[in-house]
Amino acid sequence: MAKKLVARKEVPVELTWNLEDLYPSEEAMLAALEKAMLAAKRIEETYRGKLNTAETIAQCITDLQKAHEIIVLVQNYAELAQSVDYQDQHLQELAGTVGLKVAQYGACLSFIDIEIGQCENDVLEAAAKLEPRNAGYLKDILLDKPHQLSPETEKTLASLLQTIDAPYEIYNVAKLGDMTFPDFQVGEKTYPLGYSLFEDDYEYEENTEVRRAAFAAFSQKLTDYVNTTATAYNAHLQTEKTLSVLRNYPDVYSYLLHGQKVSRELYDRQIDVIMKELAPHMRRYAELIGRVHHLDKVTYADLKLPLDPHFSPEVTLEDAKDYVLKGLSVMGEEYGNMLKEALDNRWVDFAQNLGKSTGGFCASPYGSHSYILLNWNGRMSDVFTLAHELGHAGHFKLCNEAQSLLDTEVSTYFVEAPSTMNEILMSKYLLKTSEDKRFRRWVLANMIGNTYYHNFVTHLLEAAYQREAYKIVDQGGSLQADVLSGIMKGVLESFWGDTVELTKGAELTWMRQPHYYMGLYSYTYSAGLTIATLVADRVENEGQVAVEDWKKVLTAGATLEPVEFACQAGVDITTDAALKKTIQIIGSMIDELWTLSEELGEI
Repeated sequence: MAKKLVARKEVPVELTWNLEDLYPSEEAMLAALEKAMLAAKRIEETYRGKLNTAETIAQCITDLQKAHEIIVLVQNYAELAQSVDYQDQHLQELAGTVGLKVAQYGACLSFIDIEIGQCENDVLEAAAKLEPRNAGYLKDILLDKPHQLSPETEKTLASLLQTIDAPYEIYNVAKLGDMTFPDFQVGEKTYPLGYSLFEDDYEYEENTEVRRAAFAAFSQKLTDYVNTTATAYNAHLQTEKTLSVLRNYPDVYSYLLHGQKVSRELYDRQIDVIMKELAPHMRRYAELIGRVHHLDKVTYADLKLPLDPHFSPEVTLEDAKDYVLKGLSVMGEEYGNMLKEALDNRWVDFAQNLGKSTGGFCASPYGSHSYILLNWNGRMSDVFTLAHELGHAGHFKLCNEAQSLLDTEVSTYFVEAPSTMNEILMSKYLLKTSEDKRFRRWVLANMIGNTYYHNFVTHLLEAAYQREAYKIVDQGGSLQADVLSGIMKGVLESFWGDTVELTKGAELTWMRQPHYYMGLYSYTYSAGLTIATLVADRVENEGQVAVEDWKKVLTAGATLEPVEFACQAGVDITTDAALKKTIQIIGSMIDELWTLSEELGEI
C-alpha cells in the first residue's frame, strides 16, 4: 500500500539535495542578488547609449556575462528551494522576492540587445572577432532584430516578467500548495492519496480495483480545480499570442518556434507522423496489457500497468546507483566520474514529501553542478528516470565547460536527446546481462512502458492537444475548461481508438503537466528520443567512435541548430525517415513482447 506523504522537515537529509553548494545560506544568496543588481546598474550606467562600436559591444557582453553568472545561481537557489516544498510560505515569499528582483534586473539590461541590434552588421562581425565566444549571442540578436520593440516597450515587458509568468505560478500553487487529496476506500481498506502517490505509485498498481479507484478519486479532486487551472492556462496562451502579435510574428507558432530554431514543418511532422503511424503499435501494446493481466477491458487507468510487476523486485537506491554506473559505463571514465559525484554528493533530491513538485527535472546552473529532482518509489521506472535526468546533467556539464554562459541555451528541440539517450543505453546494457526470456521481456517492457511511452505517447499526446489549444487562441478564441477537456478527449480517442476505454477523468489529463507553460516543449521529447534512438544504434554498431562523436556534439551548446546537431551526431532529421525508423523500432519491440508473452504461456 502506498505510504502517506510526510512534511519536508521530516525527510532524511541524505535523500535531499544540498543547496549549500550554491550558497551556504539564504543570507549569502540574497547578498549575491544585491551584487547582481548593482552590476546591472553599473552596466546600464556605463553602456546605455554607447553600444555603437565593436570594442564597446565586446566589453559590454563580457560584463553582462559576469552579471548573468551571478543571477543564474541566485534564481536557481530560490526556485529549487521552492520546488521541494510549495507548502512552505517562507519559500514562496523568497521565490517571489527573487522573481521580482530578477524582473527588475532584466528590465535594467533590456537596452543591450536593442542597441546592439541597431548597429550595422560589419560592426557586429568585428565585435565577434574581438571575442569569438560572443559570436553566437550576436548572431541571435540579428535573428531577433525584426521582432524587437522600442527600448521603452522592451524595458516594460522585462519589468513585467514576473506578472507574465504568473499563470505558471498559479498552476503550481494550486496543484502543489492547495490541492489536497482525501483518502479513498476499496472494500474495507483505506488508501492515502496525493499527486505524486497517484502518478508514481497507483498508476502502476497491480490490483485493478485499487488502481481504477485511485484514478477515479484523483480525477474527482482535479474537477474541483478545473476552472482555476483552465483560467491560468488560458491567460498564459493569451499572453503568448499577444506577444507574438506585438513582435510581428505571423502566428503564435512562429513566435514559439523561433527560439527553438525549428521550422513549422519539423514541428508538425513530429506530431502528425506519430499520431498516425505509432498509434497502431501502441494499441497492440495496450491490448497486450489487457491479455496478460486478464482485464475485462483496457481503460485509460490501466495503461501504465507493467507487463510483469512481480518480476522486478523493489529497487533500492544502492541498486539504482549500481545500475546507472554500469549501464552508462559506455560513455567513458570522465562521464562515469560525473555520475559518481552526482550520486554520492547530493546532487539528487530523492525524497517524497508534501508540497514537492511531481515527476522529475534537472536544473544545471552555470558555474555549479546540476540539481536533479525525483520522487523515488523504488521501481525500475525510477532508475530510468534517474538515468534520464543524469543525461541532462552530463550534457550541461560538457556544454557549460566548453561554452560561455550566453551559448548554453540549447534549443529545446534536442535538449531531451541526451537524457533519453541514457535511457536507451541503460536498456541495451540490461539486455546484454541475461538471455532469460522473462528478463528480456521485462527490459523491453520497461523500454516501451517507460522510455518510449513517456516520450512518444504521454508527451506527444500533450503536444497534439497543445497544438489544437494554440490554434483556437491564434484565431482569436478563448479557452474554458470544457473546451480544453474536449480537445484532450478528442486527441486520446484519435490515438487509442476503440482499444482503450476513456474512463471519466481521462479528459482532465491536460491539468496534470507543467509543460504547457513552457511553450512548444512537449513535442521535443519525441524529437530528442528520435535522435537518441538512432545515435544509440550507432554506439552499439560503431562503438567508441560514435560515443566520441556524441560527446563532442554535447559540448556544442547553442552554437549548433537542431538540424546541425542531429547531423553531427549522425542523424538526418530533414526528412521523416529517422522518425519512421524509430517508430519501426518501437513496433518491432512490441511484436517481440507479444512473442515472448506467448512463449512464456501468459497469453
